[in-house]
Amino acid sequence: MTIDQLLENGRIAIADGAWGTQFSERGLQPGEAPESWVLHQPDAVREVAQAYVDAGAEIILTNTFGGSRLKLAKCDLADGVSEINRRAVELSKDAAGESALVFASMGPTGEFMEPLGLVSEEEMVDVFAEQAEAIVAGGTDGILIETMTDLGEAKAALAAAKSCFDGPVVVSLTFDKGPRGYATMMGVTPERAAEELQAAGADIVGSNCGHGIENMIEVIALMRGATDLPLWAKPNAGMPKLIAGKTVFTQTPEETAAHFAALVEAGARIIGGCCGTTPEHIRALVRARDTLAGE
Repeated sequence: MTIDQLLENGRIAIADGAWGTQFSERGLQPGEAPESWVLHQPDAVREVAQAYVDAGAEIILTNTFGGSRLKLAKCDLADGVSEINRRAVELSKDAAGESALVFASMGPTGEFMEPLGLVSEEEMVDVFAEQAEAIVAGGTDGILIETMTDLGEAKAALAAAKSCFDGPVVVSLTFDKGPRGYATMMGVTPERAAEELQAAGADIVGSNCGHGIENMIEVIALMRGATDLPLWAKPNAGMPKLIAGKTVFTQTPEETAAHFAALVEAGARIIGGCCGTTPEHIRALVRARDTLAGE
């Protein structure tokens, strides 16, 4: 199975949901690096991936969102880049079997590039290349560069991924809605992101996090007007609320799925969930997809 086969004849593919939410339910402590579980609680990591496969997800991610050297250094795990990323892919592959593709996650480093920060473009590419090489060694089917707000960092990650991987690379940015419309915190609009990332060689572009599915519909429509690449969409389960001192995403699986058809009409080809979404949300999306397809 390939991504092209999943998308052939206009078919909509279903990706997985949130991982952090699942780890929290399994005991991840505030400030604890989820990536450390690859080394210390591999069964729990595999269990999260398996839950999404069982829910019907056709693309599942990996526990490597913060797997770059710059990010892992903040929790004294910088020397584990190779082992953590490679093993995380293997755990997701174990769960996926023949039922799903594995797209390895690469998230922001948490550092600013020059001139706003101290990291040069060359250094940023090297950091992501180290992570990408370990991901490829694990046997990933695709790479997902996600939750990006700086187009320069996103392009550095894309260049790094393309330098060592021949498969599909997705680049997904996070947008907020302000007085002038949608843009990342660095001022990148959905249209600009789609145009520049396609020119830079991305195979799939899209958006994740930041907001719920209603706003995601608007973001995807803007991106569709600027690119002919397949579009990736992973909205949150609504906007977070602080309840009894805890951040809670309150949108139910049924409420999320109710907007599925509109998100498809806006142009999304691969749909899953980000913060607050669960295997139940993914099951609801699968049902909505099958209903829309008349299955």
